Amino acid sequence: MDRMKTLRNAAIIAMIAAAVQFLPGGGRVAEAFAAALWVVLMAGIGFLCYRLYRERRVDLYGLGRYRALLYGAIAVGYVTIAARVRMWETDVGEFVWFVVIGLCVWGLLVVYRYARSY
Repeated sequence: MDRMKTLRNAAIIAMIAAAVQFLPGGGRVAEAFAAALWVVLMAGIGFLCYRLYRERRVDLYGLGRYRALLYGAIAVGYVTIAARVRMWETDVGEFVWFVVIGLCVWGLLVVYRYARSY
């Protein structure tokens, strides 16, 4: 019974892939669907961050000045990851990208060590 269900699901996926490949405009539909999935994923991540902030608000306020380091590392890391394609066009840009990401990770580790210390 489970084997037939698996074969049916694989056939459905193969038919959808064939439609995207061979029907006119299928690639655009696939790109639109992928964009919609990215929007849903980012909304879910945003909601997760909102919930984590609400649940750990007191812990975040307890960080004091390290809270700015936490927020700065997250913001710089986000912008750097978003700019990866353009930065990797040159060797210097790629090197700077790795340095900035390393500094972001270092900042997050400093905040983590401070939060775990007594």
